Amino acid sequence: MYWRDLPERFGPWKTVYERHRLWSADGTWQRLLQRVQATAGADGEIDWDISVDSTIVRAHRHAAGARTEPPPALTGSEGDESLEHQDETPWQSLVGRLVEAVREAKAWAALAVASPAKST
Repeated sequence: MYWRDLPERFGPWKTVYERHRLWSADGTWQRLLQRVQATAGADGEIDWDISVDSTIVRAHRHAAGARTEPPPALTGSEGDESLEHQDETPWQSLVGRLVEAVREAKAWAALAVASPAKST
C-alpha cells in the first residue's frame, strides 16, 4: 500500500504522511500507544499472552542502510489543510480517527468470523 492509496476521509495523503513522519520522530506515536494500551489493559480488553517466533521475521533486502536518525522537522506551514479540524486538538483528532480505525477492524474481524471458510 502506498500513501496515495489512503481513503479520502483521512485527508490529503501528503498531510497524513508528514504528520506520521513528524509524530514518529517526536515520540507521539509511542506515547499514544502507551495510553491506548493502558486504557485497554485497565478495561481487560488486551490479551497480553503473545508468542512471536523471531526466526520467521525477515527484514526486506532494502532495509539495509536505512536512515538511523529521525527526519528533520518541517519548516513550512500546513496552510489551508489545518482548517478542516480547527476546533480539535491534535490528540482529539487522532484519538477520534483511531477509534474509527479500531471499529472498522473489529467489524472486519466479525465479518471474517461469520463468513464460511473458502478454499481455492
